[in-house]
Amino acid sequence: MLKQGMKPVHPGQVLKNLYMEPLGLSQADAAENLGIARKTLSMLLNEHQGISAEMALRLAKAFDTTPELWMNMQRNYDLQNAKDKVKLGRIKIFRRPKKLPAETVVLKGKTITPAANHVH
Repeated sequence: MLKQGMKPVHPGQVLKNLYMEPLGLSQADAAENLGIARKTLSMLLNEHQGISAEMALRLAKAFDTTPELWMNMQRNYDLQNAKDKVKLGRIKIFRRPKKLPAETVVLKGKTITPAANHVH
């Protein structure tokens, strides 16, 4: 968990500094084991590409972690970057009319509880 005020780092930096370097892994060896092109790994390590779900699965297997670890790192990094860029001050909150039912509805085969915005 990040301490308040700390910005998340790119997952590629974490991969390089905390996983590959301590093991003495070259990009070529890591890429071969992951079943990806060396250029793809280089793009990730140099922060020009993010972690996809498929890459998270590969990294989790190779480094005995979880895909959620990698996806959460990417999500946190992306959200922080968005917060730094997006101006939210002029956006007004849409309030749900009180007359709308709060019960669960089904839209396109997904169960949605409007009041809580949960999809099941």
